[in-house]
Amino acid sequence: MYIPSSFAEHDLATLHAFLEAHPLAALVTDSGSSGLFATHLPLVLDRRAGPMGTLFGHFARANPHCAHISGGPAEALVIFTGPDAYISPEWYRTKQETGRVVPTWNYVAVHAYGALRLRDDPQFLRQHLEALVSRHESDRVRPWHVSDAPADFIAQQMKAIVGIELAIERLEGKWKMSQNRSAADIDGVIDALGSSKAVRDHAVADIVAERRPKAK
Repeated sequence: MYIPSSFAEHDLATLHAFLEAHPLAALVTDSGSSGLFATHLPLVLDRRAGPMGTLFGHFARANPHCAHISGGPAEALVIFTGPDAYISPEWYRTKQETGRVVPTWNYVAVHAYGALRLRDDPQFLRQHLEALVSRHESDRVRPWHVSDAPADFIAQQMKAIVGIELAIERLEGKWKMSQNRSAADIDGVIDALGSSKAVRDHAVADIVAERRPKAK
């Protein structure tokens, strides 16, 4: 991923927190003669498994992606994305001063790289499913548990999926949030996004404010 230095994030804890907050990812591998193949799926991060953490998930067994990696570990790219927003030149002070500005897009993206392997055993799948469900149900008033469904139904459903595991070997983080603009231009972006009717624009405004360069 192309990452200018002003947009780069290297802190492992920050990158891990982003993966946990945005668990739906695009998993991409090379399928050989068929070219690149991608699957969108929720992943669970175990920060303690390996130097950079390990991602766990599952495919539908009918997904052709399984066949592409069934021969052993496959090199994979996992793409996580977060809040994004269109940025208008009208919001920049520079627009009034020189007119030498163009539109752009603010966004957050983290890429994880590593060797992907299948985990096709019931014990792993059960533990993974319970961890995935707990991650997304635990803050509900009445959280659902895997054990709430009939045991034979869960066993049947598990036969239709295959677990995956990716030990992270490299992480790249990009927070493109107007850090390359002047302080006045950044103020204009924050004000415009903050007054938008779109909720996602407000989230981007907050990140722009958090990420603005410190005055020297």
